[in-house]
Amino acid sequence: MLSIHTRRDRIPRSARYAGRDRQRGIALILVLWLTILLTVIGGSFAYGMRNEALAARNTLSLAQARAFADGAIYRMVFELMRPRGLADVWSADGTVHAWDENGSHFAVSALDESGKIDLNLATDGLLKGLLQTAGELDADTAAKFIDVIGDWKDADDLRRPNGAEAPDYQAAGLTYKPANAPFEAVAELQRVLGMTPAIYGRIADSLTVHSRMTGINPAYASRTVLLAVPGATPEIVDTYIGQRRDALAAKQPPPAFPVAGVVAATLNLWRIRAEVTTADGVTFAREAVIRPGAERRRLLSILEWQESDRRLLAASDKESSEKADRANGTRTQ
Repeated sequence: MLSIHTRRDRIPRSARYAGRDRQRGIALILVLWLTILLTVIGGSFAYGMRNEALAARNTLSLAQARAFADGAIYRMVFELMRPRGLADVWSADGTVHAWDENGSHFAVSALDESGKIDLNLATDGLLKGLLQTAGELDADTAAKFIDVIGDWKDADDLRRPNGAEAPDYQAAGLTYKPANAPFEAVAELQRVLGMTPAIYGRIADSLTVHSRMTGINPAYASRTVLLAVPGATPEIVDTYIGQRRDALAAKQPPPAFPVAGVVAATLNLWRIRAEVTTADGVTFAREAVIRPGAERRRLLSILEWQESDRRLLAASDKESSEKADRANGTRTQ
């Protein structure tokens, strides 16, 4: 009689055990991979949450620094509008006022805008002087730039001898043409044909579009601006800056600049820089141009309000302050 064996009986016992071990090994590998996957997911989630927390903290710190800098601007305005007869009154003479409050470091200064060269109304001689002394251009190149700048801001399309009108900009591959209107901001000068970042960087801080003066007020002008005055020499300028600094220290009016072509008008138009570094190391700098209003309903007119580069704190140490005094005739307290 033949025996009937099941399929299971025909499989050797050793083979059956080997199959079970193989299945267990595969299961173990799957469990390990799943564990690794969950670990990676958990780590990525934790890393993402950490980055989001840092970003939120940085955003909060930056907002705090921005608010502090804005407050420093308004404090400077308040100090400038106090009666001039007070002993501790602040002036728009470039003095840096610094203090610490709630773990944050504040630095703020103001300078009357009359010390800068008006890009729209300044005489050609003053602009040419700036292009030569600060812009480091030769006389011929500076004269050509005066014509190009003049063609940008005049109302007509007539090309000056060395100027540039719409066809010249088109020939240079530019997609814009001269505004044929006064400059609205100093930064607009970068669009003038032939202007390079290097030249602009050397002259921009000496220019304004707000003073509406043909000359400059030497009492608030930097060394760079004073050197641009036709007839001024480094010796004359350095002597004047020393006398002006001594007068400021003694709370006396500044002396007269011994070169013709300047004005002595004070505009009460202030360029204010404020910089704040918070306790956690975040720094924000604000720059504004503000004019006090003549009406009670409008005490201030804000002409510019922008983020600025970091300058004040870098000049807070003694060495930098001395360099700033020699260069600009200002002082730090």
